[in-house]
Order: sequence, then C-alpha cells, then structure tokens
Amino acid sequence: MSEKSRLDEIKDELEILDINPTIFARKEIHALPDVLSEDEKIVYLIEGRNKLNNHHIILVATERRLIFIDKEFMYGLKVEDFSYDKVSSIQYEKSLMLASVDIHIANNVLEIDNVGKYYAELFCEKVRDFMARPKEYFQDKQDKSEPTVLDQLEQLGRLRESGILTEEEFAEQKKKLLN
Repeated sequence: MSEKSRLDEIKDELEILDINPTIFARKEIHALPDVLSEDEKIVYLIEGRNKLNNHHIILVATERRLIFIDKEFMYGLKVEDFSYDKVSSIQYEKSLMLASVDIHIANNVLEIDNVGKYYAELFCEKVRDFMARPKEYFQDKQDKSEPTVLDQLEQLGRLRESGILTEEEFAEQKKKLLN
C-alpha cells in the first residue's frame, strides 16, 4: 500500500478542522505541500481576496507561522510568511454576509476581504492564541521533543535489562549522560 501524499495529508487536516475551501482556492491548496514543512500542522485556513491586487488568496495559520499564498496563472506563486511574534494585531470586520481581516505586521497592514464571517472570527481567535503565547508554545514543543537525562537513563536501564547493553556499556553511557 502506498503512503499518503503530503497533499492528501493536508486535505485530511482541513477536513478534520472542518475547513472546506472553495474551488477558487484549489491552486493555492495544491501549492501547500511545497510551502509547508513535512511536520508543520495547519491550525486554521481562510480564503478571500487580497485588497491590493484583487487576487483570490488563502491565509494559513500553522503552529509556527502565518502564511499568505497567492497563486495566479500569469504571476506565478507568491508566498509571504510571518512569525507570530511579528504580528502586532489582527482584527476582523463583519458586513451582512462576509467579513474582512486586517493583520498588522511591522509597518504593514495586510487586508483580506470576502472572507466568510464565521471563518474570519475563528481565524482571528486562533491567531490571537498564538500571538499571546508564541515563546511558551515553542519552548514547550522543544522540551517535549528532547528527552531529559532521566528519560535517557531509563532507556539505558531498559537496554541493559533486555541484554542489549552489557554492564560495562551501561556504566559508560550513564557516566557520559551524568557529565
């Protein structure tokens, strides 16, 4: 059985998040495997219209960054990404049927309109969560991925008990860890 493609994984992520992009976002969605890193997860995604050039775009929030993706036939692929600590504010404004989202980054304001009202509000809420705790989030993530000395000692003990390491090898590795 073949492994899932990265695009299929991304589509599954979007389905789990209950995000159903329109046909207008298809080319940007298909560009995501080249934009996202292998282990980067989507937190939320909205689509709309870039107020500057009137192009249909997607705005992706991952656990690491915000990414604007604009893929147009004549202009190619344009990707801009920003870490959450660079975002000074994010806001949305609702009209009768649609909403707009404004993101303030440094001295720029990125404006996206024609976003679904509910999606704009939810997107802003999720981005604000990351803006409020980017450093702690990344520190926690890093701490979880690196085993502690105690974890490593426990692993060595299991290797010794199962006969993979001799007593001498165990003592040598334990000494290295404790130093």
